[in-house]
Amino acid sequence: MKKSAVTLLGVAVICIAFAAIFVKLSAASASIISMYRMLFASLLLIPIVYRHRSEFNRLSAREWLSLIIAGGFLALHFGFWFESLQLTSVASSTVILALQPIVAMIAAYLIYRERVARAVAISVFISFSGVLIISWGDFSFSDMSALSGNMLSFLSVVAVVCYFMIGQRSVKNLKHWVYSFVVFTFAGFFLLAFNLIAREEMMSYPPREWILFLMLAIFPTIAHVIFNSLLDAVSPTTISMSMLLEPVGASLLAYMLLSETLDVLQLIGGVIILIGVYFFLMAQRKNNYIK
Repeated sequence: MKKSAVTLLGVAVICIAFAAIFVKLSAASASIISMYRMLFASLLLIPIVYRHRSEFNRLSAREWLSLIIAGGFLALHFGFWFESLQLTSVASSTVILALQPIVAMIAAYLIYRERVARAVAISVFISFSGVLIISWGDFSFSDMSALSGNMLSFLSVVAVVCYFMIGQRSVKNLKHWVYSFVVFTFAGFFLLAFNLIAREEMMSYPPREWILFLMLAIFPTIAHVIFNSLLDAVSPTTISMSMLLEPVGASLLAYMLLSETLDVLQLIGGVIILIGVYFFLMAQRKNNYIK
């Protein structure tokens, strides 16, 4: 792999890792942060989507419905994850988020009865053992907030897997940018409706909060641009493996910027999860699920 590709992958991982930090720094509610993250990202994509506006004419009513449902699950994903970051540590939340490919495999088995190799099943067991260790480390009879945060992080994984499965199965011939723009917009509108019903404060935020909202849209979008641009140069497996560095980068940033520390069980559980996901991706590659 060329040095330029390695550098770009590193930049993408750093951009994604900063997302958790921006959420932690914000004083707004999780639903407000999620809403502006979606709506601002949609605005950033307009110049690109405008060049492919003819794509909208190809969508059937069924595909529009799929996009709306996908947007709903994406709204749930960000709402759950951002709320988890306000309850538990960056390390616990982002490491649990790394379970996404494994949860996707389980969902594919339950829904589509896709065959699961023994090595894959072992990697799933390893990873969920790590989740249990982290949750045990966060368990407290006097304060259940950290454990609730871990549960919300896992629910965010389930929601984003549903989002991806709907997109992959239902919308076959839509360019990535157009798909992202549409589901981001629908997710933003779902969150807007929720915030209106919940009577959340919508506008009266200091400049610092608006900068954080904007950064949450910009940094992950940069990462997505990089990942898409590298698909011709590196394998999807390499990109998936690089994303395992997100919880490591986010934890280091949380330590430097937020003074968050890791206890022994968080550290052990996090390492076990990353090992399990690593073996899962390698087993998938060996079985030609990921090429």
